[in-house]
Amino acid sequence: MEFFAETVDAPAEWAARGVAGVAPQGDWLSQFNDPLMVGLVNEALTNSPTLESRAALVRASEAATRIARSQRRPSISGSVSAGVNSTSTTFGGTTDRSTDGVYGVGLDASWELDLWNRLGSGIGAAEADLAASQADYDAAELSLAAQTSIAWINLNAALAQERVAAQTVEARDRVRTLTERRFQRGLADALDVRTARSTLAQAEASMAAQRQFTGEAARRLETLVGRYPNAELQAPAEIPTLEAIMPEGNPALLLSRRPDIAGAEARVTAAGLRAEQARLAMLPSLRLTASAGTNTTDFADAFDPERIAANLIASLVQPLFTGGQLDAQRDAAVAQAEAAVANYASTALDAWREVENALAADTFLASQEDAQARALEEARLAEDLAERQYTSGTITIFNLIDAQTRRLTAESQLVTARASRATNRISYHLALGGGLPTGTASTQSAKSNSDTDAARSGRS
Repeated sequence: MEFFAETVDAPAEWAARGVAGVAPQGDWLSQFNDPLMVGLVNEALTNSPTLESRAALVRASEAATRIARSQRRPSISGSVSAGVNSTSTTFGGTTDRSTDGVYGVGLDASWELDLWNRLGSGIGAAEADLAASQADYDAAELSLAAQTSIAWINLNAALAQERVAAQTVEARDRVRTLTERRFQRGLADALDVRTARSTLAQAEASMAAQRQFTGEAARRLETLVGRYPNAELQAPAEIPTLEAIMPEGNPALLLSRRPDIAGAEARVTAAGLRAEQARLAMLPSLRLTASAGTNTTDFADAFDPERIAANLIASLVQPLFTGGQLDAQRDAAVAQAEAAVANYASTALDAWREVENALAADTFLASQEDAQARALEEARLAEDLAERQYTSGTITIFNLIDAQTRRLTAESQLVTARASRATNRISYHLALGGGLPTGTASTQSAKSNSDTDAARSGRS
């Protein structure tokens, strides 16, 4: 009984735009030209408790595989017993008691012949579970790298927004000072002064709120890299400017490089093998069992080969399994296999959707970034002109505040657009199943653990 994952056919090219035909391996961080980001990613991969948990689950799967393999080997158990046998004899009104030591040795052995490869199916399922567990580890590693990179971008964006908030306070304070001077010279009224002071207070409130967001972004990143979250992590408040994604490649290649798809495929294999194992469990099984034991009052006789051989019993057991329980177990295993197939198809569709979304978003975000940059330049020129005109008394304070607001809003929106494009680029590589920087302590530790367990498995 075999189960194959079926999905919708992949198109020859991406609908939104292209993607490199070869998955980026270990170099996708280089496009950001940010050594600090790379260092934080490596620190997160080294210190993450989540990865430690995933690595432990991989080791547990490796142990489960060894357990499954042991089912094909004979099992032998032995026992040694020692006791006292007390007897009493009455003769002529006199009772004599005697106490003798009783010693026993027992040996039980059993071995199931895998006539229909039922045990072999269980071993295959365990090995597929191990592959799925390793894929889960790889997916968690890639996800952590992406989360750390995005958290770094968000921290820089928060600091950049904090810088805009500080500029807002400075601009509003400049207007307040200018308005108060004009009021003292009789060129402005009290309404202008109150308005200037109100906008300054609002800017100060926004500054406090932005500092709170910055602290939360810093603590989020510190938690990811395994540091105490005290919001002391420093960042330059710079967001990278990115080039466009090159259009080439085939969406079908995605199925061979995403860890979550590899894990889903391994689970399809495991579920199919378990369904086969449940079907084979309905067939007769052949088990060879043997037991030997002695019981003697002489300790040395307990290990006498002749006595053990005399008590040796060889038996063949061929139980026949009938009843609704085995039918239900088979039906449940088949249903689980069908669910695994459907989950694989869903995972593949989600993967294609994530890449298509990221590709389309990159195009729109690039256009948005360009437009916001032009809007900022025009807003700066308008603000300079408005400040000169307000000083000369040709426009009102509301015109000046409006010009300042447009400039500050444009600057804030440019930061948001650049940060969104950078985080979308990281999500794009996450959707592609892109590789990680090589040589990290996490990767080396996982490989070392895998090699150690593989060697142990070979000896067992």
